[in-house]
Amino acid sequence: MPRLPHVSGDEVVRALRRLHFVVARQRGSHVVLRRGSAGCVVPLHRELRLGTLTGVLKQAGLTAQEFIDALDE
Repeated sequence: MPRLPHVSGDEVVRALRRLHFVVARQRGSHVVLRRGSAGCVVPLHRELRLGTLTGVLKQAGLTAQEFIDALDE
């Protein structure tokens, strides 16, 4: 499994939107994104911890490589 980069919450939302996730709602500093039945909650922190990012990717049903490829686009 490739190493996950250190990214901000905004960068994660941007990458997930490239993967056809849609912002369902936002409350405070947490954004809820959906794609079909898959959904995830992304905190808008300056830098997400790797464990938090891993949890977001599990919620979204994505692999680390899919996420990294979406970041690079």
